[in-house]
Amino acid sequence: MKIIIVGGGKTGASLAASLNDEGHDVTIIDFNTERISTICNDNDVMGLLGNGMNYSALSEAGIEDADLLIAVTGSDEQNLLCSLFAKKNDHCSTIARIRNPMYFKETDFIKDQVGLSLVINPEFAGAMEISQLLRFPSAIEVSSFARGRVEMLTFKIPEGSVLDGKNLTYVRSKLESNVLFCSIEREGDFTIPSGSFELKAGDKATVMIETNRANQFFRKIKFDTHSVKSVMIVGGGTIAYYLAQILLASRINVKIIEKDEARCHELAELLPEAMIIHGDASDKHLLNEEGIATTDAFVALTGFDEENVLLSLYAKEMADIKVVTKVDRPIFAELVAGLDLESVIHLHHITTEHILQHVRAKQNALGNNVETLYRLFDGKVEAVEFNISQNAPGINVPLKEMNLKENLIVCGIIRGKRFILPDGDSTIQPGDRVIVVAGQTKLNDFKDILK
Repeated sequence: MKIIIVGGGKTGASLAASLNDEGHDVTIIDFNTERISTICNDNDVMGLLGNGMNYSALSEAGIEDADLLIAVTGSDEQNLLCSLFAKKNDHCSTIARIRNPMYFKETDFIKDQVGLSLVINPEFAGAMEISQLLRFPSAIEVSSFARGRVEMLTFKIPEGSVLDGKNLTYVRSKLESNVLFCSIEREGDFTIPSGSFELKAGDKATVMIETNRANQFFRKIKFDTHSVKSVMIVGGGTIAYYLAQILLASRINVKIIEKDEARCHELAELLPEAMIIHGDASDKHLLNEEGIATTDAFVALTGFDEENVLLSLYAKEMADIKVVTKVDRPIFAELVAGLDLESVIHLHHITTEHILQHVRAKQNALGNNVETLYRLFDGKVEAVEFNISQNAPGINVPLKEMNLKENLIVCGIIRGKRFILPDGDSTIQPGDRVIVVAGQTKLNDFKDILK
């Protein structure tokens, strides 16, 4: 596909790299020379110095022949205007990033009026992801499928765990849980395990399970399953606002610590049920006074990666609580990976996943649409949910007889209201939703799982 990206910030750069890696013809527009130079040097993409709100710049980038325009500048208004210009060409789909809560409330209206194919709000998506993590405090990462009915949960096996030293066949028979281990990360290496695979302390295991059975599974493996009743949030930006709304709706006590006094007053009006504290969270005395040792979860959402990391490390030192850390800069994310920070949120990664999901669905020739897409373990692993059409290959064929690619597993089938954990005798039917986990394989269509 020919794709134009307007905006060369962190998200634009991440999209350019990912879409180029998937073989698309990418052109990126930005008014910052250094940004364009860096992105073009790092990736095989075209760069254009200019303003995406100027139709002549879009024309120079090839808008007349483009299949998709993605507007991710720092301004919602600019993104909408770029999208309007792109719609002069009926065949060009448009995606716009819209962050302002005022606009986001009118998403459906804006999509209809501007003709957008997709609206992305990374702060809202990030807040949703954090709220999922707080529902399962023992999990490092939570990915939802089948519209929330099925979860893929990643957790770290601690020393002395009942899982340590046990193979998966033993674990599944002993626990009698409807759960499938679909991937293991050990010392940076990724494995799709067989039944003879032996788990070890320190492994990061990813399991597929029905949402309503997850807590039961964690109890069986002696993990803490207490529900979060209080959350301390540091930083009162847009993502904190969205997260507080979600948590308060679930009757969870929310405390937000924010440096800017004017923003505190604004949040107090927007979130009357939350406790808003005006103060500097880098002051450990303030954190102690506000009860960091007694809260159930701590979420660091300031605009500075370094501050988020240091605050999260302090929170982990002070109490055995769930800690979630927002990190924006890609180079900083690599450094953070070596720290024991449990759950780390990257908003530009979330945005990229949503857009890749849309792009792959558009490419699909047989109607086996990509419904959901997640990239795990720093992009080494993909989890993809497909809608299965009448034309899909392998219909009614047992999985053990399908010529599946290496390093790939079919780990869930949703058939009507049933969730099926597949084995070798399971078959796939038209109308099913099928969840596949694969290592470094770009799955655009269900047929791509076959050799």
